Order: sequence, then C-alpha cells, then structure tokens
Amino acid sequence: MLVLLGVVVVILGFVTRRNPALVVGVTGIVTGLLGRMNPLEVLAAFGQSFAESRSVTVFAVVLPVIGLLERYGLREQARRLIGRLSGLSAGRFLAVYLLVRQVTAAFGLNNIGGPAQTVRPLVAPMAEAAAERRLGATLPDRLREKVRSYASSSDTVGLFFGEDCFIAIGSILLITGFVNSTYGQDIEPTQLALWAAPLAVCAFVIHGARLLLLDRQLEREMALASAEHDLPLPKGADK
Repeated sequence: MLVLLGVVVVILGFVTRRNPALVVGVTGIVTGLLGRMNPLEVLAAFGQSFAESRSVTVFAVVLPVIGLLERYGLREQARRLIGRLSGLSAGRFLAVYLLVRQVTAAFGLNNIGGPAQTVRPLVAPMAEAAAERRLGATLPDRLREKVRSYASSSDTVGLFFGEDCFIAIGSILLITGFVNSTYGQDIEPTQLALWAAPLAVCAFVIHGARLLLLDRQLEREMALASAEHDLPLPKGADK
C-alpha cells in the first residue's frame, strides 16, 4: 500500500503547478524507494525505461538542435528564401506543404514534419514571408497568428489523413487486431489503407481549397486594418 503514495506525490505536484517532468521523476524515485528498491535499482529502472521508449523521448535531443538552428538564423533564412519566389503566395505554399505532408505520411515518414521540427522554424516563417511579399506590407500580429495557425493546420491535416494510407501505422494495426480478435473477422491492413485513400483525397481537396482562399482573406483583413489605422492599402486590396 505504501507504493501508492507515489500517486499522492503526482497530485501534490500538479496541484502546486510544478514542472511535470520533475513531478514524474520524483514520483518514480519515491515509488521505487517505497517498493524497497535501492538507489541503483531505481536508476537502472529509469535507464531501462528510457532505452525502451527512445521514440517518445527523442524530442529531448531534437528540440535543442532546432533551438540552435533558430538562434543562428534558420527562420530568417527561410523567410529570405521564400521572399525571392514572386509567384508564390501563403495559400499556395501551404497547399504544396499539405500535399507533401500527406504523401510522405502515406509512406510512413511521419517524423520528418511536425509543429516543433518543421512548422515553427520553417513553414510558418516562409508562409509569413510569402504573405508579406504578396501584400507588400508587414503583417499585423493578428494576421501573423492566423497564418501560423493555417501553417499548423496544414501539417496536422496532412499527417492525420495521410498516415492511415500506410499499412504499418499503429492505428491501422490496432483496428485490424481489435476487429479480427473481437468479431472473428479476417481484415487485412491493406484493405483499411485502401479505404483511407479516398478520404485522404477529400481532405486534401477541402483543406487545400481553404488554404487557397487564405490569400483573399488576408487581403480583405489587411485592407480593413489599413482603413482602421489610416494606412496605405496593400497591393491588390483595391481590386
């Protein structure tokens, strides 16, 4: 029963708003000691858990790398690169990224993109630069956040509807395993993946259309913002 005191440590840690990683670490130590494990056994348990779930903790290595890249100008270089492409707008760029994200996820390459490793340092700054080039003005904070939200949505929609087309993804294997064992069926992962393909196409068409309409929305909202603050109209807003 004493081992259950680790639950109390978790509750107290979250109630007092402590760092979640610190709370979980202290809880593991307390639970191990109450379970009559010596300090070396507790440390060995932490190491074994870390080694068995490296895919979960890989962010601890990825995030510092991304932080260093941003510190030395990754976002600025991305904005400068997209600014040279005169015919590319924010909506078109995000539609292309949506397609790339869906196709790569359909082949099981889920981890090459994501909000932390791709959207924040690359996709969002490039979309902002494309929007500012098209409008010929600096985006207000409200519109900048809107472009960032669309950048994040293109990544999420692309991954969510693309990964189900890959037969070895966890969700497909979970569904087939549950249905086959519970209802006595003989469903193959390939069958579910084929049924997911039309849904992925529909998701691309619907969200891609929303992304392409983003350019007009930005022009209208930029015109309203310019009128409110008596600023010059952005390019194309008077059409």
